[in-house]
Amino acid sequence: QVQLVESGGGLVQPGGSLRLSCTASGNIFNTYDMAWYRQAPGEQRELVAVITTGGITDYKESVVKGRFTISRDNVKSTVHLQMNSLETEDTAVYYCNAGSRYTNGYYFPSYWGQGTQVTVSS
Repeated sequence: QVQLVESGGGLVQPGGSLRLSCTASGNIFNTYDMAWYRQAPGEQRELVAVITTGGITDYKESVVKGRFTISRDNVKSTVHLQMNSLETEDTAVYYCNAGSRYTNGYYFPSYWGQGTQVTVSS
């Protein structure tokens, strides 16, 4: 069992930045690929970024557009999502996930955090 706790969400103006963090409990963080999803009101939850145990990253470019960076600290069992040049369309609840990325790029989610709200508004 993995427990995930997100932090770092909040209200930011368009063009601003936020850094989300997700800390995993237990000592098995290094065995999971990690991901960030988001869900806007009335929309389906969508994958934003993935980072493997070895540091390989995947992004949903239609969402990220070169503005977000996912990283992980295996010593601190933490994964981050640095978000720059935020737009109103980025407003959503952001969820951390521990799962598995397959060699074909497909990501299978397993454990979820409770989510952190990001609101981009002037």
